[in-house]
Amino acid sequence: MQAKDSTTKQTAGRKAKPSFTETGRRAQIVGAAIEVIAEVGYHRASFAKIAERAGLSSTGMISYHFDGRDDLIREVVTEVIRLADSYIRPRIEAHESYAARLRASIEGNLDLFAEYPRHLTAITEILSNLRGGEPGMVAFLHTTEANLVVQVEQLRKAQRAGEFRDFDPWVMMRAIRAAIDDVVRRAAHDPELDVRAAGRELADLFDRATRSTS
Repeated sequence: MQAKDSTTKQTAGRKAKPSFTETGRRAQIVGAAIEVIAEVGYHRASFAKIAERAGLSSTGMISYHFDGRDDLIREVVTEVIRLADSYIRPRIEAHESYAARLRASIEGNLDLFAEYPRHLTAITEILSNLRGGEPGMVAFLHTTEANLVVQVEQLRKAQRAGEFRDFDPWVMMRAIRAAIDDVVRRAAHDPELDVRAAGRELADLFDRATRSTS
């Protein structure tokens, strides 16, 4: 009964609003998980390796703050998405024209990789190994689809404003996303690749593909 009571207290503690120290510890563990996954891969990123990278005395600290591997992976995905949004959104919103916003989005995605390569490598590794129903995948897909809807609508607005030519916005946006993702995958295995230059090349390419000629 004592063991059950102790487990109940720990579980209740995790569900309560985390303290400043607990929030900091969770962030520390997530950061360590990102680094380890980027270095050794999704399947080899054990709690032991993550605890060692985070400077923790045991894996029990990870189990205290996260309800298993799925919970930790979901937080890793959430953190990478949060970082990407806070990095790219201001760059897009700094421009008025749709063409400039599209360029900022494409270049911003690859500038993000140049500055935070471990984050993007980790999430690429995670998503290539997750199954559709796992929490990390669900979190990513939900956010990605929501963002895609917004981006497609921006293309439609640009077309209505006469700034972009006539094309299928869904096809165009998926082509843009696929091109960016391909550069990220290539860069993860080719440290010599200039991802910023690739971002500029893609921005030029899709500027020509979308811009109205009239």
